[in-house]
Amino acid sequence: MSDFENDRRFATTLARGLSVLRAFRVSDNGLGNAEIAERTGLPKSTVSRLTFTLQALGYLSHARRHDRYRPGPALLALGNIASAAISFVDLSETLMQRLADDTGTMALLAVQDQDRMMLVKTWRPRTVASIWLEIGHRLPINGSSSGHALMASLSEEGFDRLYAEIASDELPRERAIEMRRKANGQLMSRGFVIADPADYFSRNVNAVSVPFYARDLSEPVIFTCGATPEDLTMERMISEVGPKLKTAVRELERMMGQAPSGAGGL
Repeated sequence: MSDFENDRRFATTLARGLSVLRAFRVSDNGLGNAEIAERTGLPKSTVSRLTFTLQALGYLSHARRHDRYRPGPALLALGNIASAAISFVDLSETLMQRLADDTGTMALLAVQDQDRMMLVKTWRPRTVASIWLEIGHRLPINGSSSGHALMASLSEEGFDRLYAEIASDELPRERAIEMRRKANGQLMSRGFVIADPADYFSRNVNAVSVPFYARDLSEPVIFTCGATPEDLTMERMISEVGPKLKTAVRELERMMGQAPSGAGGL
């Protein structure tokens, strides 16, 4: 449980409603209350009240009785407003698609979503087959390059908040601090982060990540390039793809009129 949830100002019902909206993925052909309950961990009775309310407000659609819920027009409007308001998203489009095509990797934009990294934008290479990760997919922070890059780029206070979300017996605080220290060292020496293969959450994906400190946001977001280990070896991440990803992020900073960023909170 995060510190925010212990604050009397924290609106639990609102948080639960937002968790229902986060349960949807691009590949879903609608979700029923039982599936939403399974994904969110909320009781089905609670989910039923939340989906009814969200439907009434237009954030979910439910065309007919016994139909499955789908994102509604009010949610689409919010997404478009957010995309337009956060200016770097549109500016990154050409840069990241070019990077994906040039390297033959999938380029990703990930943000922290509680104890995970959520993919909010993906760019697939147009000339080669690539791994398939969709918008809304959630990666573990522990064991992903994007998660380690996030740990490295946060302030001490930000890292404390993050660890409150991801703390577990499998990741004691001392281990998380060591991961953060190593990732920060990579940012200082190379400008990008590659999680130790021994810590990878999946043996089927290799990835390299660079944080981006947007003026529109209070915390960094993470740009990543990923592919299968056969297509994206450690040597290639270090010598080619990592430097190209770093260059793309620096170009985005230049386009935004921002000074080049350094390493994070250590």
